[in-house]
Amino acid sequence: MHSMYCSRWLLLLLWCWTISVHAIPPRDPVQCNGTGCTVSNSYGPWGDRNDCHVKTVKYPATEEELRSAVAYANKNKLKLKVVSKFSHTIPKLVCPSSSDSLLISTAKYNSVIRIESNSTVTADAGVALRDLIDRVEKSGLSLVAAPYWEGVSVAGMITTGAHGSSWWGKGGAVHDHVVGISMIVPANESEGYAKVIQIGPQDQLLNAVKVSLGVLGVISKVKFLLEPEFKRSVTYNFTKDDLMEENFIEHGKKYEFGDITWYPSKHTTVYRYDNRVSISSPGDGVNDFLGFQSNEILISQSVRTSEKLFESTRSVTGHCTLAATTLSYKKLIGNGLKNNGLIFTGYPVVGRQGNMQTSGSCLYSPTTRLDASCAWDPRIKGLFFYESTAIFDIPKFGDFIKDVKRLRDIEPESFCGIDHYNGIMIRYIKASDAYLGQPKDSVVIDFNYYRADDASTPRLNEDVMEEIEQMAFFKYGARPHWGKNRNLAFTNVRTKYPNFNKFVAAKKQLDPENMLSGDWSDEILFGKGSVRSDGCALEGLCVCSEDRHCSPSKGYFCKPGLVYNEARVCRYSPSSSSNL
Repeated sequence: MHSMYCSRWLLLLLWCWTISVHAIPPRDPVQCNGTGCTVSNSYGPWGDRNDCHVKTVKYPATEEELRSAVAYANKNKLKLKVVSKFSHTIPKLVCPSSSDSLLISTAKYNSVIRIESNSTVTADAGVALRDLIDRVEKSGLSLVAAPYWEGVSVAGMITTGAHGSSWWGKGGAVHDHVVGISMIVPANESEGYAKVIQIGPQDQLLNAVKVSLGVLGVISKVKFLLEPEFKRSVTYNFTKDDLMEENFIEHGKKYEFGDITWYPSKHTTVYRYDNRVSISSPGDGVNDFLGFQSNEILISQSVRTSEKLFESTRSVTGHCTLAATTLSYKKLIGNGLKNNGLIFTGYPVVGRQGNMQTSGSCLYSPTTRLDASCAWDPRIKGLFFYESTAIFDIPKFGDFIKDVKRLRDIEPESFCGIDHYNGIMIRYIKASDAYLGQPKDSVVIDFNYYRADDASTPRLNEDVMEEIEQMAFFKYGARPHWGKNRNLAFTNVRTKYPNFNKFVAAKKQLDPENMLSGDWSDEILFGKGSVRSDGCALEGLCVCSEDRHCSPSKGYFCKPGLVYNEARVCRYSPSSSSNL
């Protein structure tokens, strides 16, 4: 019955993806009423739960107004956080420690995009990535690196270490293409309580502030390196996953922007062949990634309803039917690649760098009709998910893949819940000089999976997702993406960055009174305030060590991993108790 329901829903979904929809833009992350304001992120896991309050919000539109806002906070001894108009960071980095704080929004600080000498561009901190790219491309230039999702601001994307995929040149991390930052930091009374400092390419401070998590100062402007305009040629090769653990290195070396998407339950690997080509190459392709397109609101809600049904009935078959059909459809339409900007007609798809490097069409609203949105918009009660991102040293990654395959072979259907999202995406990042950047050439995995509406509700195949997570971060010492992940991924994170103490020293120099620190940033950077309470493992707030950290009343007990025996995971076993 569940498979029949799923198949009917999928037919409707595929039909709706082929018609024109009109997107509603994401909501403002700052919502105010007569008693104060709440800040949230665009996915809804915090803020909507009334756990992130602030009394005062300022919307500067110029650098001087931004400086004045920082000075106001410093003079009045207020904690300070900064949020962009997008707020797509998953951790609560922009959440103030208390309501007695000042929040600055850079939503209106976005007017300056200045190209200098055809080799650099300087932009206000609040400039949207898409606006920056379009301005650069109009000048016959290209920004080389960008995250795949364009719903970010200039300052936000470098602050959290956002990246694309490349081992070539300066690499896929956006911050490694930064050659200058203007930052506003607290100052004494004689300096007006705040000052603008200029940090150039020869200044060691640049290595601290390029990836700063918002705790060193308030970024005002960012200067990026540019290159002459170019196009990219992209082909997706769907094949078996037999040799992926051996092929990933050669793939990263051969293709400048290559990546790999792995669908473990389907034993399928998709290699992205992606290199730059001459601007004169024919083609006007667009990368309109399927997951970032607008979805009919009723369809997004239907997806969520289906997932809840599969979860409540423990139907792995439903998840697997959805995964198989979704993968087939992605193959049919090139996963959102469009030849000449219209539809997918075949490989290769060739297009300008600005149209191929990032996407996010669900962000934009050509009309006022309210019939479509980003699928995860919390206002429509659509998709709700976790995103785990782990960054590996190259020598360890092949063994990690082998372990995941062993786990997959024990519980093959348990991976369908990953595969009907985006599978496991594998990308490449080059070693960085940034203190909180990657210390070595690295390989990154991202995977999304179902999240319950209620934090106390366990999920189907919970133990498999947790074992993958713990294998990555504990067995293989992977580093977390600063803008993603659940709490446990940040366990002992400072030991994984050889220049962490230099970052702390820069913090003491620029923000000696910790005005820009907060409970969440202190927790992930310094391990403060870790939570070990009933059900804490369900949301990744802890690794279970007792059954109560799972949900014994619902049949979930703390058990060892199936492949990584040192893991401790919440496994469904309604007739037993833990035997650690």
